[in-house]
Amino acid sequence: MNIVITGTSTGIGLALAEHLLAEGHQVSGLARSNQAELVRRHGGRFRGFRCDVAIWDQVAKVAAEIGGSWTHVDALVTCAGVQGEVGPAMAADPKRWGETVRINLDGTFHSIRAFHSLLAQAPRRAKVICFSGGGASKARPNFSAYAAAKTAVVRLVETLAEELRGQPIDLNAVAPGAINTRMTEEVLALGPQVVGEQEYRSALKQKASGGASIETLFKFVDWLLGPESDGVSGRLLAALWDPWPTLGQHVPALAESDVYLLRRIVPEEREMKF
Repeated sequence: MNIVITGTSTGIGLALAEHLLAEGHQVSGLARSNQAELVRRHGGRFRGFRCDVAIWDQVAKVAAEIGGSWTHVDALVTCAGVQGEVGPAMAADPKRWGETVRINLDGTFHSIRAFHSLLAQAPRRAKVICFSGGGASKARPNFSAYAAAKTAVVRLVETLAEELRGQPIDLNAVAPGAINTRMTEEVLALGPQVVGEQEYRSALKQKASGGASIETLFKFVDWLLGPESDGVSGRLLAALWDPWPTLGQHVPALAESDVYLLRRIVPEEREMKF
């Protein structure tokens, strides 16, 4: 497969690039940092591009360059993201808050928009995997910019899946679980006074335990990229908790349901009266 991954210089993006290259895929990686080491290790099967996904012109330029050598893209995986401005929202720097949203949300949209035409040329059903994160499905105090952006990514995926329903493209948002990355180290470095006592203790526990399994995430991504997931689209799926290996058997029912979607709950659904 021809796969484009954003955020391949660190963290989950780098780990996924290594995994997919080991599986024999061709990978083009977008990152703000140099990726010479990946190029050195994997030769012609990996191409690295310096690119800030928050800047549309840079993403469009890279997409055009990739389109000059690839006739199509089979899959796009958007891993690029930052925790950015952390701390109580009313003490946050508005400019850094906005930059955090742009990198996480605009970067995801820019990537899908730029590579859509190449995805549409894929010989079989194309796949788009967008990484969500902590705060997308519940409030996350002191991480308002990151949480708001990641929640927006989920709704973006859901909306685009509806718009592209007639096209052979599946788009899903992924909750990878609490995997140890540089974001974990950032939380610990900032300390409980900035991130909050609960968040800090959770990061300490996560680091001590080794965090969630990256191997489970690899298997999940392999499933999302394969034909077994065809038709599963517009959902927020958790790598660690959801029964994703069997979801492909229930595509019609899933498409008609609100399972794995962000939805408002009314009192009647909880047998409550106000």
